[in-house]
Amino acid sequence: MRVLPPIIVALALVGLVVIPFRYQQHAEQEMREPHPRVTSIEATIPRINYIEQVKDMRRDLEKSSHVETLHHNPRDRSHYVEHEVVVRFSPRPERKKMDQLIASMDAKIKRDFEQFLIIKSNSLTTKQLMKKLAEHPDSVFAEPNYLLLPNRKPNDTYYAEYQWNLPLIGMEESWDVSEGSSDVTVAVIDTGIDLQHPEFAGKLVEGYNVLDDSHHPEDDNGHGTHVSGVIAAKTNNRDGIAGMSWNSKLMPIKAIGADGSGSAVDIAQGIYWATDHGADVINLSVGNYTSSAALREACRYAYEKNVVLVAAAGNDATNQPSYPAAYEEVLAVAAVDHRKERADFSNFGDYVDVAAPGVDIPSTYIYSDYASLSGTSMACPHVAALASLVRSVHPAMSNRDVMELIRQSATDLGAPGHDQLYGYGMIDVRQTLRQIKPAEPARTEKTPHSVGGLLNKFFMRLRFGFE
Repeated sequence: MRVLPPIIVALALVGLVVIPFRYQQHAEQEMREPHPRVTSIEATIPRINYIEQVKDMRRDLEKSSHVETLHHNPRDRSHYVEHEVVVRFSPRPERKKMDQLIASMDAKIKRDFEQFLIIKSNSLTTKQLMKKLAEHPDSVFAEPNYLLLPNRKPNDTYYAEYQWNLPLIGMEESWDVSEGSSDVTVAVIDTGIDLQHPEFAGKLVEGYNVLDDSHHPEDDNGHGTHVSGVIAAKTNNRDGIAGMSWNSKLMPIKAIGADGSGSAVDIAQGIYWATDHGADVINLSVGNYTSSAALREACRYAYEKNVVLVAAAGNDATNQPSYPAAYEEVLAVAAVDHRKERADFSNFGDYVDVAAPGVDIPSTYIYSDYASLSGTSMACPHVAALASLVRSVHPAMSNRDVMELIRQSATDLGAPGHDQLYGYGMIDVRQTLRQIKPAEPARTEKTPHSVGGLLNKFFMRLRFGFE
């Protein structure tokens, strides 16, 4: 057994979370050049190994008697709740016929959503339920109840010392173009948000708690609060951290419980709710290796409503497609470190669109605190925030065009062009915003050579760059 260095033992004794030494490749990667100060022993912001926490969650799920594991290959697996199915009918059977069907399966309706039902049987397995429902003439789909797991210098206190990730993607120059718009709302479908955190004062619109059907999406895990801070924590307020979008609003959607796992149907319901309540961008820092029909339909619904969907690629260093990231309606985000190299945990594959910083990312945390986390879950909100800035500068741009602009303006890394490790490359916020053409000005009776017209043209070019 390898002996731990004294400095790591010291860190453990003072209660800091230490990344296990078995991540040897990552440790060597960090040692090649100075790493951001957030990892030093004097750091005020604790470094939390969320990737290992998710693995612990997965192990706990597999110990549960009511959770089954679906193995895709020797490494990658998905989970679903045994004796339960998610089903959608079209048309929906009348009440009497529905009651007869439920009784024939020794079951009950566990949850009733507008788009689909969760049916739980006392005696039939998930496979038996799926077979019986597949034979029903009005069923559109019947699938397992899958579980998903979470993937200008501002004067904020922690910005200069800790937030290495924002200068890396060109944020400081980008804030001269746009600080975000309060007319743009980013929904974070996650564990909720610390509603009392000072970094979110005045930043939140009405949210939703899918788990208890309430409007109190309080975070009892920390993941959602961390993700939200990257997007739009209060900035330039001489306190805490800087969010990428100073003015955009956040819509907290709690679809994941305190244990860090949530079902595909809860995530789907969160997508429907966010879409119907005005979200312009949806951040999905969650993933699973089995496609869910319910989740796919929800993503299609949001996409058809002109919402930009962004999802984490996953943290298992595998090319197994992760969902919802692998859906064509969604921007899939991989993670890079401070050297612009793929994080050793980051998933990869043809479905990856872009990459963003995802190693030791400082942000907000529950109990009005701050923490540093790693994962594609942390890379994902960088891209969601960028989408919100694009929509702040050009509100009329379609979601399809926003997604394509983010891809094409990325800094190419790895093999030339699109590749499996970085997609089109690491996002470049400055370059993305500079490529947005300003909306055509309203026609007036002024001659094109008037002094006002020439000055306006000159200042517009200063703002958006000469072509």
